[in-house]
Amino acid sequence: MGLLSKKDTKLISDPLADNNPITIQVLGICSALAITAELEASIVMSVSVLFVLGVGNVVISLMRNIIPSKIRIIVQLVVVATLVIIVDLVLKAFAYELSKTLSVFVGLIITNCIIMGRFEAFALGNGPWRSFLDGIGNAAGYGVILIIVGFFRELLGSGTLLGMKVLGDPIEKSGLYAIGYENNGFMLLSPMALIVVGIIIWVQRNKNKALIED
Repeated sequence: MGLLSKKDTKLISDPLADNNPITIQVLGICSALAITAELEASIVMSVSVLFVLGVGNVVISLMRNIIPSKIRIIVQLVVVATLVIIVDLVLKAFAYELSKTLSVFVGLIITNCIIMGRFEAFALGNGPWRSFLDGIGNAAGYGVILIIVGFFRELLGSGTLLGMKVLGDPIEKSGLYAIGYENNGFMLLSPMALIVVGIIIWVQRNKNKALIED
């Protein structure tokens, strides 16, 4: 038998597609609107949530039999807050400018309903290994959407990816700008993030509907 059973594999694969936390469950939308104007910020937020949810699920799973039910939410908040503080300190130490860009949004990982939802719905009832896989899967599903939104918003809004000019130079009128292309500044506004997420949700749900009908 391999490291991952079929059920274990589904814990990772389902949130990436058929049960994506953003496109299917419609959770964690706020960060998708707030920090996806730049691809780099989207990637860093995705990795941050991956760490917090993966480690947090394991910690909650290990403690599940000793947590009094009346204070389980408080315990979950303490665990996620501790992990978020670690993420914030690491960002300030190694990526200070980016940490200023993300600023309060890193702290808001504490209230991300995907994280609290997986603690409550999965980690409290399953062992550490399966809880880790569930956390990684859901965080990856969340991160994929953030990265897709960040990719299109930065590309169409600024003509760059990860800060590098990929469509040419708008000042020197090179690349696509030489034939009259202009950046769409609206893509950098939060309402456009909602529209991009809405399009992804529409595509995902139509795909799922087609699979069900088949």
